[in-house]
Amino acid sequence: MCTERKLTRLDRVFARLDREPERPAHIDVPRMTRHRVVLFTSTLAFYVAIVWAILITSWLVRLDWQVMFFRPYQQWAEIHAFVDYYVVLGQRGPTAVMVAAWLGWRSWRQHTLRPLLALGVSLLLLNVTVGAAKLGMGRLGPHYATTVGSNEMWLGGDIFPSGHTANAVVTWGILAYLASTPRARRWLSALSAVTSLGVGLSTVYLGTHWLSDVLLGWAAGLLILLALPWFEPLIARSESWIFDLRDRWRERRAGTVSVPTAPVEAPVLLKPHPVAVEDEAAAREAAAPARSPRTTVHPPAYLAPGPHTARGERTPVTPAGSRRPPHTERITRGPAHPARPLTGG
Repeated sequence: MCTERKLTRLDRVFARLDREPERPAHIDVPRMTRHRVVLFTSTLAFYVAIVWAILITSWLVRLDWQVMFFRPYQQWAEIHAFVDYYVVLGQRGPTAVMVAAWLGWRSWRQHTLRPLLALGVSLLLLNVTVGAAKLGMGRLGPHYATTVGSNEMWLGGDIFPSGHTANAVVTWGILAYLASTPRARRWLSALSAVTSLGVGLSTVYLGTHWLSDVLLGWAAGLLILLALPWFEPLIARSESWIFDLRDRWRERRAGTVSVPTAPVEAPVLLKPHPVAVEDEAAAREAAAPARSPRTTVHPPAYLAPGPHTARGERTPVTPAGSRRPPHTERITRGPAHPARPLTGG
């Protein structure tokens, strides 16, 4: 009769996780190859070209005003509710929480902190670079524009480049960057590109960004993803430092902190000081109990030389002579010895 318990789906999941090796060998770390360097340089040139086109108030600024006057949110009002929800995929808070939860599960499954650390580094680079560009150029958005046809630069705004678009590129693109197989990387790259493209166009539809803001946001997010291989050594050192810190904390909790031992040197022979020896002898004499004058010390007794008889074979001797009757039939044990003369005192 079979008595084995039937495994549930959750049991099978945890059984599979237990079989996962530590730091799988099939996961490769992207390197800054020549192809990636070319893409990074091209994207940086595109970034600079967009900024320059806005600064000189070129045809791109006129296109921004034409799209704004077109008012897409009025032309296609039926999709307004859907776009309001879809644009959340570019907000930093909700997307960071969702992606961090997925990458945290991957870190636990693969016994490595690299996915979470890569996400942290990418978001830090995003906040520093995009935030500095926003505050440095200070462009106003379409809803706050003051002069028709102007580039609205250095007026205290924070709209250029688009933070929603750059965040969508980085947050969803990090999944493709950390993919473990080429097939998964291709599918996730396509998915992240469509998602970030939709987020950027959603901000243009809602009128919160110029079209050029979205173009610069795409370039800013792509630059961060392309530059991540340069930060892989830093990520590896940070992971090693965190694991070492965890091991030391565990040892401290267990009370088995290893103390570095000093090298063992040759032993040094200490000679007692003569004054200390005299003091110790005096202390011993003072602590010893005083002997009574009546107490005499007897020297150790020594037996006379020669063979000795057993106690049962000796005859008790008294002043009147022996009290034992003579036994003629007794056989003397051992050879007979001549009697020793008694000397009177």
